[in-house]
Amino acid sequence: MPEKSAAILGVGMMTAVGIGAKQTEASVRAGITRFSETAIHNIRFEPFVMSILPDEVLPPPEPEVDKIVGITARQSRMLRLAAPAIQEALEDAPDIENIPLYLGVPEPLPGRPKPVDDLFLEHLSAQSGVHFNVAESKLFPQGRSAGLFAIEDAMQRLASGKNQFMIIGGIDSYIDPYLLGTLNMENRILGPGAMDGFIPGEGAGFLLVGSLDKIGILGKEPIAKIQAISTGYEKGHRYSEEIYQGDGLAETFQAMFSFNNGSIGKIQTVYAGLNGENLGAKEWGVAYMRNRDHFDKNFCFEHPVDCFGDPGAALGTIMTGLSAISLAKKVIDVPCLVWCSSDYGARAALIVDMV
Repeated sequence: MPEKSAAILGVGMMTAVGIGAKQTEASVRAGITRFSETAIHNIRFEPFVMSILPDEVLPPPEPEVDKIVGITARQSRMLRLAAPAIQEALEDAPDIENIPLYLGVPEPLPGRPKPVDDLFLEHLSAQSGVHFNVAESKLFPQGRSAGLFAIEDAMQRLASGKNQFMIIGGIDSYIDPYLLGTLNMENRILGPGAMDGFIPGEGAGFLLVGSLDKIGILGKEPIAKIQAISTGYEKGHRYSEEIYQGDGLAETFQAMFSFNNGSIGKIQTVYAGLNGENLGAKEWGVAYMRNRDHFDKNFCFEHPVDCFGDPGAALGTIMTGLSAISLAKKVIDVPCLVWCSSDYGARAALIVDMV
């Protein structure tokens, strides 16, 4: 676990309920939803209900990217989602070419190629026109928890002094017929005949973070700070043969609450990584009951997936950004807990607080 906190200096988003971070936060705060039938049909020949952005609000593929041989339709969609979000997060940031990007991306399906490889970072730089330090950048393929894993590694890099600032992102889209077909065969997509499922979505969330003792260099006021973070693993995850006991998220919470000798105050707000499936609700119940002494009895519970569907690997950074903006607007109480669970065992949680 990183020894130091980190300041959140910039936030950028693209979601089905917002073209930008501020619009997304306002829409979520108002409870606006965006679910609609799509042109993609399930095994019952019924249209999938998804939460996606209209194609016309996304930038077109850059010519340099459009001519790349082998780039998939899902990768192209993710690049188009990411470009406006990273531009928004880095607005007015100097020396971007020296700042690495730690990017959360989808988990690979068993027996299938990875959804993205390291070349994706170069493609993102080309698509967005943001020339970050590609050589020092990294991918984190942990699905919903990926953005929080990226934040943890970025905070360790900040604490080591290797960088004063880091870009952290998460990007995903379920607009992929093979992926949708696989999930449909598992009865995981909400619809007729599948009540224990979720609404597939898409989105991008980016953060600019910096060391608290270096933020004056940018001349920007910090929005909030990440006070503590922890990651873990659930052995009995959805696709494991081991018995599910809920240890992964509960132990992740315990490690996070031990930060700075347990000096974190009672949790006032929770941004939950629930996507609508019962397994996530059960897991939250186990983690909360084992750590309930750390929660205020009247804490506020937020689950923004109810508004914009499950954005996959973008969820962690989107929720972190939402909590930071809501904190700055003084519409939530802190400390605020953000947590995510992935399909294949990765678990992560962090605390957002005032600077």
